[in-house]
Amino acid sequence: MTITIRRTEPGDYEAVRQIFNGPKAVWGTLQVPFPSAEQWRKRLAEPPEGLFSLVACIEQEVVGQLSLQTFPHRPRRRHVGQIGMVVRDDWQGQGVGTALMQAAVDLADKWLNLTRLELDVYVDNDPAIRLYEKFGFNIEGTMVDFAFRDGQYVDTYLMARLRK
Repeated sequence: MTITIRRTEPGDYEAVRQIFNGPKAVWGTLQVPFPSAEQWRKRLAEPPEGLFSLVACIEQEVVGQLSLQTFPHRPRRRHVGQIGMVVRDDWQGQGVGTALMQAAVDLADKWLNLTRLELDVYVDNDPAIRLYEKFGFNIEGTMVDFAFRDGQYVDTYLMARLRK
């Protein structure tokens, strides 16, 4: 099995919507159930400046998505990138997240000259935390009652990776 990483194209909107429609994806992200196809079409067709969106494909099928948001118009945060990632429910635990993270770290380090990468993750998402730690991310703090998920408030870790 070969995982290919490429830039997200506007035509990927339906595949990305399907990824975010999965129960595990809804549980692990800040998205709400029942994502709109039009919302994803617009989001992918009109990305904000500084957003790098990648997809993971297996045999041309989109099975994961990662966004790396940079801050080109914020002089004091130009060195920072924020990561958000999701893997389709049926492909979790099979290397898709690792491939996406490797691509994002390479892009940040070798092409964008970012020295700080940030992300947040629910404190009970152990597989994601282990993945991020594998790439050098450390927990910097906890945001208490950060998000409302499945009827209750949940805490989130702030994690970051610094490149000197």
